[in-house]
Amino acid sequence: MEQRTDIGVTDRHAASHAAPLPEPHELAQLTGTAHAISHAVGTVIQGKPEVVTTAVTVLLAGGHLLLEDVPGVGKTMLAKALAKAVDCPMTRIQFTPDLLPSDITGISVFNPETRDFDFRPGAIFANIVVCDEINRASPKTQSAVLESMEEAQVTVDRTTYPLGRPFLVVATQNPLEMEGTYPLPEAQRDRFMARVSMGYPAGPAEIAMLDQHGSTDPLSDLSPVTDAATVSRLIRVAQGVYASPALKQYIVDLVGASRRTPALRLGASPRASLQLLRAARARAAIAERDHVLPEDVQRLFLAVVEHRVLLSAESQLARQTPATVLAELLGTVPVPSRAG
Repeated sequence: MEQRTDIGVTDRHAASHAAPLPEPHELAQLTGTAHAISHAVGTVIQGKPEVVTTAVTVLLAGGHLLLEDVPGVGKTMLAKALAKAVDCPMTRIQFTPDLLPSDITGISVFNPETRDFDFRPGAIFANIVVCDEINRASPKTQSAVLESMEEAQVTVDRTTYPLGRPFLVVATQNPLEMEGTYPLPEAQRDRFMARVSMGYPAGPAEIAMLDQHGSTDPLSDLSPVTDAATVSRLIRVAQGVYASPALKQYIVDLVGASRRTPALRLGASPRASLQLLRAARARAAIAERDHVLPEDVQRLFLAVVEHRVLLSAESQLARQTPATVLAELLGTVPVPSRAG
């Protein structure tokens, strides 16, 4: 396990924060589980190790994942592979214009025998929920997942029902085919910890895909490598990873820079700072470290922040993208070298 650099603490006793620092055996189990999930998903999704790592990071950080890309690049396959690698209840919701909020949250049905209403849970009641083509449903239906994503609970007829732990929403959408779709509002995009684009596979990876997917379904051969209880416990372990005051200031400076630059008309919210820290803690734990380094933040910065910002009119005319603007900010914010 790597030793702390000069932005960390010099001994475990000095690291006073809310959650206890993870023990070495806990970190070892988290790292082993993360690698096992990544390997299992990697047997289905070839040539995309960074995408798979980000997905596993979001899972162990207790966040939600948005997969956005053109059709046919494996968005739904990645979501289903991640869900199948964990032995837990999983549901897949195909979002369509006629999908109703009650189809997601559930509905109360009158029981003539008891002369009372019985609650029948909807598709959201699972540990991993795959929302396929989420932007094809109406805004009212999209909003049905907001409370569950933020608070891991559902309220129907003034009664609140808790959801199981862990709870992960993996949503997919196509950003190009906009006819008949309803773009996700900023409030809902902000609730996704990270957004990743699959991208087209490299030549060798696409050949491997033809060999593997041409005659069999790789998902049918994928077996779970962990379970819900283990993942839930490892999420708590990741939350205990130490982040120095200087590291937290670095995160605040990065996110704050997105609000001050004229290249963006909407910067990242404070929720972005919080989720960037949580994701960085999970990434550090996957590397079997009990402390966060600036490199953890830098590797996740675009995935966590890019979908939360909007370009200014001038930036759009200059054909800039949120990724290029944020990459420039990443190069201008000083990296911490000493603990605060």
